[in-house]
Amino acid sequence: MGGPKFDVTTPKGLAGFNGFMGAKSYIEGYSFSAADTEMFAKFASCPDASSHPHAYRWYIHIAALQGVRGLVRSAPAAAPAAVAAPAAAPAKKKKEEEDDDDFDVFGDDDEEDDEPKESRAEMLARLKKEAEERTARKEAKQRTLVGIEIKPWTTEQDLMELWKKITQTVVQDGLKWGENCTLVDVAFGIKKIQTTFVMGVKNSSDDVQVAIEALEDEVQSVEILSMNVL
Repeated sequence: MGGPKFDVTTPKGLAGFNGFMGAKSYIEGYSFSAADTEMFAKFASCPDASSHPHAYRWYIHIAALQGVRGLVRSAPAAAPAAVAAPAAAPAKKKKEEEDDDDFDVFGDDDEEDDEPKESRAEMLARLKKEAEERTARKEAKQRTLVGIEIKPWTTEQDLMELWKKITQTVVQDGLKWGENCTLVDVAFGIKKIQTTFVMGVKNSSDDVQVAIEALEDEVQSVEILSMNVL
């Protein structure tokens, strides 16, 4: 899988990754993906928030998305107490630090968990599988709008009838033709058909093109003009 090549187990690699995440929320694109899961697995512990704030921010966010509990927050050191502070202030500050030592992403203070603990290897395998399943579900719903043009042999051909024949002949599961077409002038009175169809992830524009070209007595050529993921 693609993605940044940082060895976050070394100071240099971690510093590079921190800079890389300076203006990003995720490793790739604008949503959580398997790339985030794989990079997260390379960390032995949470990055230090003082020296690597961007890596720390990303790590805590991904941990929350993946359901990792009981992280120890590596936050910046607290400022020294003011000279004029009341005598009770140090005790209060100490209590707050103790309460903050064990940072739970979900705010659950219950240390007792009856559920069996999974090993780090089991957790990483589970998270990777879940990310792959999310990606597969997303790809299964993907639809693509394809624009094509079809050139006839002669000016005598009825192009509207040819278009209807194509849409009724070239039929596949997941393939849907546009409701109309456009006739565009080529030269010397010859026109060509421009139309569209929507296909699913299991369809192929090349297969559609070959199926149309199979009408060789009526079709001179077929060209794909555009493809846009919906």
